[in-house]
Amino acid sequence: MSLQEQFGKDVLLTGWGHSRFGKLVDETLESLIVQVATEAIRNAGIEPGQIDEIYLGQFNSGMMPLAFPSSLALQVSDQLANVPATRVENACASGSAAFQQGTKSLLAGTAKTVLVIGAEKMTHAGADVVGAGLLGADYDMAGKASTTGFTGLFAEVAKHYEKRYGSVSDVLGSIAAKNHRNGVDNPYAQLRKDLGVEFCRTVSDKNPMVADPLRRTDCSPVSDGAAAVVLSTAATGGATAPVRLAGFGHANDFFPAARRDPVAFNATRVSWQRALAMAGVGINELDFAEVHDCFTIAELLMYEAMGLTDPGQGARAIEEGWVYKDGKLPVNVSGGLKAKGHPVGATGVSQHVIAAMQLTGTAGDMQLAGPRRAAVQNMGGVGIANYVSVLESV
Repeated sequence: MSLQEQFGKDVLLTGWGHSRFGKLVDETLESLIVQVATEAIRNAGIEPGQIDEIYLGQFNSGMMPLAFPSSLALQVSDQLANVPATRVENACASGSAAFQQGTKSLLAGTAKTVLVIGAEKMTHAGADVVGAGLLGADYDMAGKASTTGFTGLFAEVAKHYEKRYGSVSDVLGSIAAKNHRNGVDNPYAQLRKDLGVEFCRTVSDKNPMVADPLRRTDCSPVSDGAAAVVLSTAATGGATAPVRLAGFGHANDFFPAARRDPVAFNATRVSWQRALAMAGVGINELDFAEVHDCFTIAELLMYEAMGLTDPGQGARAIEEGWVYKDGKLPVNVSGGLKAKGHPVGATGVSQHVIAAMQLTGTAGDMQLAGPRRAAVQNMGGVGIANYVSVLESV
């Protein structure tokens, strides 16, 4: 049973906007929000006054002084005066959390048209400020000093994985190389250079070990950027055909690391199961996926959490070519967080926008051949807050 069958109404992505990701020294949080919101509203073919509600995904966590940005989208137009606007925060999944809140407003009947924005400004802050802010998303390390930050947390995941299943150093290098190659074709991406497999697998002066076994190429960069999408219950006559939300899932895991299997990502798996079940499809019925590869070990674990392989067998997906652009389930054709960049609050909305572009044939050099169904997966913390959407072309 699809979302439409379960709730008796459609949730459609009817317009979207996306900024470039990277070190955007000439942009502010406000300018990024206004840019993508204006683009999304225009592309949806509506007037700003038709927006019933606004949700803004932003993590911040002390990375910038302005901690109350919910009304910044009103700067788009005077027509947005008095429109309800809410900031949504769930660590690096803030963008998808905002997306699901907008979805639920439509399903509840309290809105017919919702503007969802994800935005983050990070590169102006020092490495210590960013590191401390991101560590606020970890139960055990929040407020503590760390030389490796969140990289160290995912390095521990990789070590546990290797202890249980064997070395994955070369596999992680292959994932990094795939996503760097894909990023070349993405005009929004922060890192647009094909580094090659050997470079990504090898520790060097240009690719140092950050936290063993994760090299620099295994880590997503600090980024600025924003993305926005208009959600509607009916087509709005926009620039492209709409995209349908067929199903969604959300699951949270226990916060203390001691209460979680370090490599199972159990709640991530549940979020996939819930989304696929609501959409009434299996993993083999997806044409591509955009997943949360904040570190390459996260993408490897995602192959297993989504059910593409059995636990401990994720390497097969990359070694046998399944997740490349010409494989049976291309993963992170955008370059993923690894190459596209990871402005944390923007990531989840960006993933939905990139998927919508693919499904409407407007992805430019990134475009796959005729995809009809996709999944988006976004998470906060080390597999703590997990969101999955299944999207379909109309």
